[in-house]
Amino acid sequence: MDESVQTPVAPAADPAPRSGIGAVFARYRRAWLIAAGALVFVLLGSGAVFAGTQTGAAEPAAASVVASPAAAPSPTPTIDPARPVPAEGTTASRLRTCSVAGLAADTRLADFQAHVVNASTGEVLFDRGGSTASRTASVMKVLTSAAALNVLGSDYRATTRVVKGAEPGQVVLVGGGDLTLSRLPTGQEPFYTGAAHLDDLATQTMVAWAADPSNPPITSLVLDASYFSGPDWDEGWARTELGLGSMPEITALMVDGDRNDPTRSTSARSEDPIARAGQAFADALGGGLSISSATAPAGTAQLGAVQSAPVSTLIQQSLIVSDNTIAEMLARLVAIEHGAGNSFSALQQGIVGGLAAYGIDTTGMIIKDGSGLSPHNAVSPAYLTALFIKVNAREGNLGVLFDGLPIAGGPGGSLSYNDRFAGANAAADGAVFAKTGWIDTGYTLAGVIRAADGTPLTFAIYAISNVAIGNVSSSAKIAIDTLATGFFHCGDNLSNN
Repeated sequence: MDESVQTPVAPAADPAPRSGIGAVFARYRRAWLIAAGALVFVLLGSGAVFAGTQTGAAEPAAASVVASPAAAPSPTPTIDPARPVPAEGTTASRLRTCSVAGLAADTRLADFQAHVVNASTGEVLFDRGGSTASRTASVMKVLTSAAALNVLGSDYRATTRVVKGAEPGQVVLVGGGDLTLSRLPTGQEPFYTGAAHLDDLATQTMVAWAADPSNPPITSLVLDASYFSGPDWDEGWARTELGLGSMPEITALMVDGDRNDPTRSTSARSEDPIARAGQAFADALGGGLSISSATAPAGTAQLGAVQSAPVSTLIQQSLIVSDNTIAEMLARLVAIEHGAGNSFSALQQGIVGGLAAYGIDTTGMIIKDGSGLSPHNAVSPAYLTALFIKVNAREGNLGVLFDGLPIAGGPGGSLSYNDRFAGANAAADGAVFAKTGWIDTGYTLAGVIRAADGTPLTFAIYAISNVAIGNVSSSAKIAIDTLATGFFHCGDNLSNN
């Protein structure tokens, strides 16, 4: 028993009954003494309980020795099954106070979506429609590159071959999907650095042909572009892109991305890339050959072969200047290697399947091409921020992708132009590593920001249009850069308000 608790002593009985005022006084005196004793007991008992609570001692025994009527058993507490009860306590997130609400309200952003994540913790800092899959423009090249790194590997090279034809004096040029193969003489650098050259392939062919004295002179050339199937042009692409020089027809056999000028990024493309490649090879063999198209006969001897630059190089060339040709080349090769097929319709299964290894939910993703030129592609900003967490961590081969991203204020690439991250937005120069995107109906930007407070952020910003708005103004990219600079300044203090 706790010695600080004493059992109250009942007051002595009055010696004789009283009447009148004295009797009344005696009754009140007894009531007062009883009440006072009970109060002392309660106070002392409460003090002992408090002391026991503080020291971990058992509850005071005094509470159990006071005679009292039998207490009714306490009802067992129950929980209303209709009211959910959390399995465990929720940890409160920190209060963030750096708001970009004003920047996000810029009307130049049109139908605006954005998603920002702390890449170190995975915490979502900013979300405006982040889970909605929408058109990506050239940010699609990030997905194509990631799928290629998984399915093809960074060392994969596309091969162009020459084999003996079915008829005497006949050779077959077999396209292997290398859209960077150059018709420029070896020693002259085309737009695609490290590209294979047709004259090298022609030299190998003539040496191998001459090594067999039974071979007659080469008189005919067959072109085999069957590695890719048609159509050669996606239904969502504007045909004007051909003349503007940003996209060729996609065939497994072509030279220099089918550019009129093999040294320039943007140069008009032809209506028949296979014929252009065939004529260039016929000329390298000495000219005067008949040219036709067919599938190479099986099992015939190989006369020569050249290979593209590795996937690691192709990805960086594609991303830095947003080259559509390489992106479509990689997308088609991914679909073939994945077993999905060799046409545009195979890209959905091929690229989505190629991304599966990264463990990020691809529900709702729509893939129509590898470059992002199609307005019918659909990828959520949240998918991109999740993928860029892995890119920033250089998981697997994804460091190749990071190294190909344009850099704000960098020495080259699509974020080095004088209309990107200019003026006050130059504060983020060197800190934004991101893929740009632009089609008539939208501007996009997604990548990694090394924020001013040292926090790595992954982000995706979409400024896209609906039917009512129509095309998006080019000023949208300025609003996008300004918002990204706001993310840079805020860092981990970025508020979602």
